[in-house]
Amino acid sequence: FDFVMRLTMRESTFKRRLVWEARLQSNSRVLDLGCGTATLTILAKRASPMVTILGMDGDSEVLKIARAKAVALDLAIPLVRGMSFELPYPSGCFDRVLSSLLFHHLTRENKVRTFNEVFRVLRPGGVLLVADFGKPGNALMRLLSLVGQRFEETSENLKGLLPYMAQDAGFQQVQEYARYTTLFGGLVIFGARKPPE
Repeated sequence: FDFVMRLTMRESTFKRRLVWEARLQSNSRVLDLGCGTATLTILAKRASPMVTILGMDGDSEVLKIARAKAVALDLAIPLVRGMSFELPYPSGCFDRVLSSLLFHHLTRENKVRTFNEVFRVLRPGGVLLVADFGKPGNALMRLLSLVGQRFEETSENLKGLLPYMAQDAGFQQVQEYARYTTLFGGLVIFGARKPPE
């Protein structure tokens, strides 16, 4: 799985950018939502060792791989099973939520629920950073995105609606940071902030 991601999705490039945009501070509490095999979780922890980071994913088999990777690197990272639209965390407990290639797996309803849940668990002023498929920027990206559209819940992604869905959940300062070309279509990184109290 990790090999395929590196080969087809420019994983190291966009995940490093995601971590850089997160501006992690040593006392931050961070959730990697839909952590998969924990590539992003590990990258963030190694970039900022004093950060408290948790990984969560709905797939128990993928989490086994994630735990083995963390153990091999001697990193103490809690990795738990859970769904993005029913977060098992109290309100206002995270400074940052990172999400990489999660939203295109979710139905429209669960995308909305996930944005609402992320808004809830972020502290006032907290930041959500998302890397996922977005509106194709050119003809090649439109063509490539047709492949993924057949297998995933990408309709809202390809219409460029994810940032607007974040706004509807209450987020402010929604902005795009980067775009990448992959074998499956255009990838977009955007951020959004929960308003301060």
